[in-house]
Amino acid sequence: MQVEFRPGRVDAGDGGDLIAAFALEMAELYDGLDLGAPGMPTAGPDDLGPPGGAFLVGYADGRPVCCGGVKRLPDGACELKRMYVVPDARRRGVARALLHALEDAARELGFSVARMDTGPRQQHAMAFYEGEGYAPIGNFNANPAASWWGEKALA
Repeated sequence: MQVEFRPGRVDAGDGGDLIAAFALEMAELYDGLDLGAPGMPTAGPDDLGPPGGAFLVGYADGRPVCCGGVKRLPDGACELKRMYVVPDARRRGVARALLHALEDAARELGFSVARMDTGPRQQHAMAFYEGEGYAPIGNFNANPAASWWGEKALA
């Protein structure tokens, strides 16, 4: 599937709609998880927007099919956040294209290291990230819903 990436917003438009679908899916998968609850890592427009971050929306045939963001971390690395692919676009290379687009955006922002996390009910995501070169690391963001944290040098 061919995907065209455009800057978007995490809180409005197609990006906001995709994030709402992502939040619903996470709530179903993790028994009511609220991504905006106290103690959860932030991923709002201040985090995933200029000047230190980015948010991308991917389109296939003019339809929004995926999204994700880049967030600056205090130590100078970045975190890839809110990666989401709509169900009917999964297993078609969209997640890989999204990950690569986010890594490119991170490089353009000057980051040399990207990190991410995923939860215990997303073993497929963990395997995907490891297959893309993310090595397991310690808990860098205190995400209470995560069970795996990864890091990759952006050469």
